Amino acid sequence: MQIHLSPRNIALTGAIHSFIAEKMTHLEEHGEQILAAHIVLLHDQNKKKPFVVKVHLAIPGPDVFCEDAESDLYVAIDKVIHKLSAQLSKRKTKLKDHKKHLTQLEREAARRGFRRR
Repeated sequence: MQIHLSPRNIALTGAIHSFIAEKMTHLEEHGEQILAAHIVLLHDQNKKKPFVVKVHLAIPGPDVFCEDAESDLYVAIDKVIHKLSAQLSKRKTKLKDHKKHLTQLEREAARRGFRRR
């Protein structure tokens, strides 16, 4: 998986980079083939929650997007990763249920003597 970080008005340190890389490896445990991740880190002093993290995951099929704003950068990263994890789990469940449903329809059609195209 390629990780592309784009900091805006924030200095990208080695600690931030390694923290994000570690968290992104946890997303690969969902069984999805993540091709690339584009992560934008924003900092705006004038807002109540100055740190904004936006993530775009490129995966086969529709891409996954997520965004979160917090007062601490590491908390924002954690929340975005948690949201992405939930989205990937939901996507995996949907695909699994859809395949199960198609298999069930084929079995019923075979029992009744019909063939599904």
